[in-house]
Formats: sequence, structure tokens, C-alpha cells
Amino acid sequence: MESNTKTKSSGAWKMYFFSALIALAVSYGVIEFNKQTTTKGLPGVTVVDSVPGSHVLYTADNEGNIKPLDFTETSKKVLDAVVHIKSTQTGSFYGNQRARELPDPFKEFFGDMFKGQSPEGMQSQPRVGTGSGVIINDKGYIVTNNHVIDNADEIEVTLYDNESYKATVIGTDPTTDLALLQIKADNLRTMSLVNSDDVEVGEWVLAVGNPLGLNSTVTAGIISAKARNIHINKDKFAVESFIQTDAAINPGNSGGALVNLDGNLVGINTAIASTTGTYTGYGFAVPSNIVTKVVEDLLKYGNVQRGMLGVSIRTMDSNLAKEKGVDFTKGVWVEQVGEGSGADEAGVKSGDVILGVDGMETNSSPRLQEIIAGKRPGDKVVLLVNREGNEKELEVTLQNSEGGTGIIKKEKKEVFNLLGADFENVNKDLAKKLSLDGGVQVSKLYPGKIKKETQMREGFIITHIDGKKVTDIEDVADILEGKKGGVMLEGLYEDGSKYYYAFGLDS
Repeated sequence: MESNTKTKSSGAWKMYFFSALIALAVSYGVIEFNKQTTTKGLPGVTVVDSVPGSHVLYTADNEGNIKPLDFTETSKKVLDAVVHIKSTQTGSFYGNQRARELPDPFKEFFGDMFKGQSPEGMQSQPRVGTGSGVIINDKGYIVTNNHVIDNADEIEVTLYDNESYKATVIGTDPTTDLALLQIKADNLRTMSLVNSDDVEVGEWVLAVGNPLGLNSTVTAGIISAKARNIHINKDKFAVESFIQTDAAINPGNSGGALVNLDGNLVGINTAIASTTGTYTGYGFAVPSNIVTKVVEDLLKYGNVQRGMLGVSIRTMDSNLAKEKGVDFTKGVWVEQVGEGSGADEAGVKSGDVILGVDGMETNSSPRLQEIIAGKRPGDKVVLLVNREGNEKELEVTLQNSEGGTGIIKKEKKEVFNLLGADFENVNKDLAKKLSLDGGVQVSKLYPGKIKKETQMREGFIITHIDGKKVTDIEDVADILEGKKGGVMLEGLYEDGSKYYYAFGLDS
């Protein structure tokens, strides 16, 4: 065994030594070539006729094979798959009231994406924000950040060749700050997603996007860390387990691609840590595994299916161990267990330290969140826990946000995408309060017909469409599917105030 180890070490040393010699020889050749092709065209000035590009740096892949460290081929693969996104808010703004009413936790990191305020504080023109997106398949689906398109009335996507399209919002997930758009275009260059668990700290990556108004920009760096939580997402069920990189990321890079040297997506660039609002060496991307799960759910169910353990947690460290009076064990401390939760029913107790899930180590709270975020309600996971020095395995059935184990599916028909709205049947208590025997409530508005052509607010309850009574979501779909021309919505808000909204459905 010792002899084999020495042989492998010797072989590896020879391989690296040989690579170093090649690099040295190539570098020397470039220097000599430049000397031979220079000419003194001006007094005291040396002009180089040409500088041939050469691979003088090398890296090793996962199998230990030496290969040139070259960003040019990777850049050629990915530039066509990264798009520029312009999101526009129309309407009147007084004293920036709308912006204040809609908090943006990402403003701390990126500043105000939207510009256009007049000195007097009254909005004189549409507010326009910009960001990036990644084309993930040839049907025109594009992944970006939710904060890039949130509150927009119109979204325009511009491809690498400068051709522009209007985009439809397929769905959003504020808990991970991701959104899925679609454009109607052909012959699109797409980008493949890889398993972000395989990405290693120190690995070379490229950030591709549209920072500071500069379209199609590529920057290089390494993976600086994984499973970072920077407390930027204020959503109640926020999931933060960012990939950290030192590739330059600036405002406008949001929603763009973080790719490996094979040109595959490892993350969606989302935030920077900066006191100035611009790059200082710390960028953060949503891992591709989370992106994959969110996209699958939005396409299949209309919303993200979030499986929940039902525990409050803290990353275990020496200070926490001292505070709790226990021996330090690397993992995730269970602070509280929700009554009736999946964890509670499986026997998880306050004071347990979660060491792993399904064989994967959980050395921090963000890493545990990331793993569970890849699951759906009803999925079973096996927790490895340390309880008072003893390890044991517990099988937990994950629950949904309502405490059940079923999928909570959202109706997502094509006409709803055109309208730019999510709908839900009005709940019985509200219907009774308003003396309604049914109705459909607008739970979320996206860029679309309703937002562009009316002043409707979220929470509006539709009771009639074109004079026809509406009792549930199916009524809305049946009346509007395939309809052309004008549409009149009749209904009321929760305070009882009655409104009518008209718009056109010609596409």
C-alpha cells in the first residue's frame, strides 16, 4: 500500500512539474515572439505588431487532469444565454409614497434600482429598474431575482443580440428572491444547471450580467464560501444559503449567472455586501439546486411547495454551547419544536443538535435550510441528531405552511398569465362578512393586462365578469379563456367599497 501511494505521489509530481515546464516554455515563446515582431515606428517608442493569446495558466479538474485556465471559451458559451431585464413602474408617485409602502430589503445592498424622482418629490416619468436574467430552456423561460421585477407594471427582456421582447411573469418566490419569466422567441441559447452541492470553495467561476448599465459583462473570481446567510431577505419563510464569490458583482448583475468553467449555471447572482453600494469583493448567489426546485414547482404547481421541519434553529458554536451548558458539537442547535409539527411527531426535542439530513452534513443553519428547501410537503427525511452525547436517527415527514402534508397547488392557467394575477377563492369568513355567496380574490398582481390598464389593488374580490356571476376560480377561467375585446370586472374590497375595472384582452 505504501509503495502504491508513493508511486501515485511521484506520478502526480511529475505531471505538475511537466505542466509547469509547458507553461514556462509557452511564456518564454510569447516573450521571444513579441521581441521578434516589434518595430520602432516612433522615436523612443516600441510598438508591438501583435500579441498572440496563449494559455499560460493551468488548473486541475475534479479528476486531477491539468487543463488550461481559459475564460474565453466559457464566455462564448454563456453570453447568449444571459439577458438584460428592464422593469418599468408606471402611474403617479407623490413623495415616493409607493416606494415607502413597498419595502425593499435589497436596497441596503444595491441602493434604489428605480430612478426618476423630480426634485419636488412628484413622479414625472415612469420609474425604470434594470437587472439580468438567465435563459434556462428553449421555451423562453428565464430565471431572475424577484426584486428585479417586483412591483413592475411592464417587463422588457433584451437578448445578447439586442432584440427585445415583452416578458410574462410565470411565478415568483419571495422566500428565495427568485422569479420565473417567459418570452415568446425562437432559437434561444440556453444554460444548463448543475448540482451546486458539487461546487467547491476555491473553484473558478464567472459572473455574467449587466452591471451599472454595461450590457453583457463577464467577471472572474472564485467560490469564496458556501451556505452564507446575510439576513437580507425579510420574508417570514426566507431561505438564505448563498454561494459567496469574489467575482465582481454590481447593481444590474441581479438575476444574472454565476457559472463554472464548463459554462453551466451554479447560481443566480443576488446581492453584494458593500458600504458604498458597489463591488467590494463580496458577492452572493442563490445556489442552482434551490433555483431548480423553485422553477420545477412554479411550472408544475403554480407556486413553490415548501416542506417544513417545524423547528427554530441556531448554528452551533462554542458560545452557544457555553450558554446552554453542553459540550460543543458541530451542527445545528434546535431551539424550539413547534407543537404538532413534523419534527414534533418524529420525536425531535429542544436541545437536540442536528448533525445531518439524509446523509448530508449540516454544519450550519443555512445549510440545513438549503437541504430542506429542496423538499416538498409529504417528503420524508432522516435526521441524524446528537442528544446529550448520543447519536440517533429520526424520520420526519415534512409539512406545508398550513400544518398538513399535502401539496397546496395554485391554479395557473394561460389567461391568468396574460392578466398578470394570482387568484384564490374568497374564504368563507370573509364571504360571510361581506354577505357574498362566493367570489374570487386577487392575491397577487404581476406585470400584465390588469396592472397595466387598471388601478386595481391586490385584495380585490371579483364577483362578476361582463355581468356574469363569479363564484370560484374556474368561473374566471371559463369566462375569459379565449375571449377577445373588452372586459368589465365588478367586485369589492374587504372594506366593502365597490369598484368596476375595464381592460382589453386583445393580445
